[in-house]
Amino acid sequence: QVQLLESGGGLVQVGGSARLSCAASGRTFSSFGMGWFRQAPGTELKFVAAITGSGGKTYYADSVKGSFTISRDNAKNMVYLQMNSLKPEDTAVYYCAARRNGAVITDLPRTYDYWGQGTQVTVSS
Repeated sequence: QVQLLESGGGLVQVGGSARLSCAASGRTFSSFGMGWFRQAPGTELKFVAAITGSGGKTYYADSVKGSFTISRDNAKNMVYLQMNSLKPEDTAVYYCAARRNGAVITDLPRTYDYWGQGTQVTVSS
C-alpha cells in the first residue's frame, strides 16, 4: 500500500512558477513509477508528466513540454513537479499517482494504482 500526499498548490500569477511536491509512504518507493495528472472543472482527468522508478526517464504532455519538469528524490520518497511560465489554462487540481511497474512510463490514468487527494493550482491574470 502506498499513500500519497500532494502539497505546493495555491494562487499563482500568469507567467509565474510553482513547485508541487508529493510525499509517498512505503519502503519500496524507487520501484514505483510516478505521474502527475490534472483536472480542470468540468473536464476529464489529463496526463501531465511521468517518471520511471529510477528517475532515468521522463515523459510530458505536449501542452507542458518545456515548461514543466518532473523529478524525484528516492531517498526522501518525494516526487516534484516544477511548473514555470504558468498560464490560466494550467488552472486545475493536480494529482500525484503511483504505479507498481516503475520501469514503464505511461500516460493512462487507469494504469496507476495509487492516487493522492490532489492540490489546487489557480493561475490568475
